[in-house]
Amino acid sequence: MARNVTRSELKRFSANASGSRSFTKSLTASAHNLTFISHSSKDKELVMGAMEIIANHGGVPYIDEVDPAMPKHTSEETADLLKSRITECKRFVLLTSPNSKDSRWVPWELGVADGKKGVNRIAIFAASDNEDDDKWSSWEYMGLYPRIVWGRLQGHPKPLWMVYEEKTNSAVTLRSWLTT
Repeated sequence: MARNVTRSELKRFSANASGSRSFTKSLTASAHNLTFISHSSKDKELVMGAMEIIANHGGVPYIDEVDPAMPKHTSEETADLLKSRITECKRFVLLTSPNSKDSRWVPWELGVADGKKGVNRIAIFAASDNEDDDKWSSWEYMGLYPRIVWGRLQGHPKPLWMVYEEKTNSAVTLRSWLTT
C-alpha cells in the first residue's frame, strides 16, 4: 500500500540532509537535469527533506531561494525568471502542505509547469499531517498529476519511493522517473 510522506518524516530527512551538497550541485548542474521543487516559502524545513529524497534518487533539486540570479524582492522579473527556470528544468515537483494553499506562487508555478511540461514530467509530493491524510487533494486539479509516495512496488522486495499514477494504478521508481 502506497502512502504519503508525513511532515514530521520530511523534517527528519531535513535534519539528516547534506544540504550544502544539494544546493551547490543544484546551482552548477545543467538545467536539463534539474528538478524544480515548487513549495511555500513557509515550508523551508520540509523542502530540505524533499531535496534530500530527490538527490538520493538520482535527481538534482532546484529551489529558487538559492538561485543567485533571483531578484532580492519579488517582481515581474521574479515571475519571468521562475517561468524560465521551470521551462529549463527536466522535472517539476510540487511539494504540498497546508501552507501551499496560501501561497500566491505555488498554483501559478504549477500552471506554468503544466503548460510547458505536460502531466508526465510533473509530480505532487504531498507532505501530510499523517500518512493517510489526503487533504491536499481537495484542489480538484491535483488529481491530474502522479504523486511521489512510499510503498511496495511490484518486482521490488522492499518498500521504496515511487511516482504513482492513481488513474492507471501504476507506478515507477522515483529514481527511474527522475533519471529518464
